[in-house]
Amino acid sequence: MSVGSLVDEQPRRRLASAWRSIALGVLAAAGVATLAAIVFTLADADRQRDRALEAQRHSYDVMVMARTLQGVIARSEASLGRFVISGDQQQGALYYQDWRRAAAVIDRLQQLTRDNRHQTSHLSNLRRSFAKRGSELSETALATNYGKNDQALSRYWQLRRTESLGQINRTLNLLIADERQLLEYRTSHALASIKRSNTIAKVLAVFGVLLVLGAIAMGWLMVEALAQRALAEDMADKERERADELAAAVEKATDELRAQEAQLRQVQKMEAVGQLTGGIAHDFNNMLAVVLGGMELAQRHLATAPDEAARHLESAHDGARRAVALTSRLLAFARETAINPEPIGATWLFGDLGDLLRRTLGTGVTVTFRDSSGGWKTRADRVQLENTIVNLAVNARDAMQGRGTLTIVANQTTLEADESTGRPAGDFLTIAVSDTGCGIAPEVIERVFEPFFTTKPVGKGTGLGLSQTFAFARQVGGDVTIASVVGSGTTVTLLLPRDRTAERPLAPPAPGAGAAPAPAPAPVPPPSSAATPASPAAPVVPILTPTVAAGLSILVVEDDTRVLSATMEALTELGHRPVACDDPLMARSVLAGMAAIDLIISDVMMPVLTGPEMIAALPEDMARVPVLFVTGFAGGAGSAIDLGGRPVLRKPFTLAGLEAAVSRAAAAAPSAPLAPEQVAAE
Repeated sequence: MSVGSLVDEQPRRRLASAWRSIALGVLAAAGVATLAAIVFTLADADRQRDRALEAQRHSYDVMVMARTLQGVIARSEASLGRFVISGDQQQGALYYQDWRRAAAVIDRLQQLTRDNRHQTSHLSNLRRSFAKRGSELSETALATNYGKNDQALSRYWQLRRTESLGQINRTLNLLIADERQLLEYRTSHALASIKRSNTIAKVLAVFGVLLVLGAIAMGWLMVEALAQRALAEDMADKERERADELAAAVEKATDELRAQEAQLRQVQKMEAVGQLTGGIAHDFNNMLAVVLGGMELAQRHLATAPDEAARHLESAHDGARRAVALTSRLLAFARETAINPEPIGATWLFGDLGDLLRRTLGTGVTVTFRDSSGGWKTRADRVQLENTIVNLAVNARDAMQGRGTLTIVANQTTLEADESTGRPAGDFLTIAVSDTGCGIAPEVIERVFEPFFTTKPVGKGTGLGLSQTFAFARQVGGDVTIASVVGSGTTVTLLLPRDRTAERPLAPPAPGAGAAPAPAPAPVPPPSSAATPASPAAPVVPILTPTVAAGLSILVVEDDTRVLSATMEALTELGHRPVACDDPLMARSVLAGMAAIDLIISDVMMPVLTGPEMIAALPEDMARVPVLFVTGFAGGAGSAIDLGGRPVLRKPFTLAGLEAAVSRAAAAAPSAPLAPEQVAAE
């Protein structure tokens, strides 16, 4: 090689070296750029993968939560079914707890889907359907609380086919379907990102394997998520199977439940009859006193004054008719009867309830009726309506601690529809029960109609009384409201739909059926000789003659006007000078108007004041006046009330028995006056 050739070669070598350097630089830069691109691609791929996984977990959480909600609702309704079948209040509480848990699940779903406007719309529909379903189930629970298990079962079966349950399931299915579609979109988007990363990795083969492994790892995570979703669906299927098994058990136990319900209803009625026994015995003794006194007085006048004898016999017949009516009413209340809706007016209702409420509530509660209904009627089962009012009256008595005034007012009103309560528009017969008790605090009055809620101390109430009242009002298509002022009392108002089909002029109640209370009558004067139609002749017995040489001035205190009249006539027949007083509060003023007083004859059990309480409240100058107590109470003499050792005449009594008791009381040494603290409450 010549020197010229070498000179010419050196520039070419330098040029080649420069190109190699440039190539190395380019390759290095390309390597760096490639490495940077790979790092960026891998980092972006990792970010895309993390976002995809988070989105997948979020979607699976939504779908699992939706299936969980279906399971909780099914379990709640299953608890309600057991409650309807058995009446077990614990099952009712489980139903209520599960239903609240379902509401919490809906809140969790709301949080999970708050960034998805479409899913938020589904959640709004779900809440409305859930609220409607809760209202339907609550009415079924109320029907069970009221003891209407037959209706509750029917309602429970109907609820399984109502639109609300189907709407809940459809909304949940739409929510799951949308979430699944969103999951597919997110999954496809993640796969596209992985594909781009794999394309870059294939160009840069050295990193391809890592991208493939990343794709495999992501696929594994997807498989795990799908397996979890399959597990959740399997759990939901098992819950549905358990609900189906429960439905089959409900159907199988229907006949037994009906028989048990009938027996329970009869037992409850007989328990109420047992509570009324003492008061009914007192009423019967009063009636028998009228019968016996009238018959004896009639026998005395049979030969000399037939008209007078006929009047006494009519009085005896009236007492007997009242006893028969009371017996019929007791039997009608005690016997097992089916639900029988009928037109009911306030006049008849109050007439039937008068004696029943007075004997149920005791003498410390003054019961007042006022009928301003204008003859309006409602259609309902009479026994259910009476039991509802008695239940409200007993609650009022407890709020007044056994002493106070109970006012029951019938009125008429026309109302517009109320969507918040479900009450339709129309005319309503209203029955308001008001007391003068302690009242209900504002913070709890909104909850008084809830099942199992009570303001009474532990062991004093079940929390089902007012919820049963609410259920009865809704059953007849009406409503119930409550108003209360702490320290002043409470008013519960039943709104019962007016029944126009059977309205006609009211006839007076049948003899003995009871009548609406009237103001207290004035003191009864000595009997007149007005003639009455003759009654059938009674067997003749020896006529008694008075044994007291001089007649006594006697004050007779008796709240039953028939017994008072019979006693007055008997004392007059025995030659005494009786003065009538039908109100123990008026005894002091009547005594002040008497010229002389030799004996006080007083009933023991009277409203407002008992006989011993009245005697204890008399002035000190009356403390030496002899007292004869008369009682028809079922217990032993003096067993319930301290009579201070004074003589007692038991109802019913004969004329001879009265004569002997008056003689003994007038001749006995007077006892020390009674102090108020010695008088025991009934």
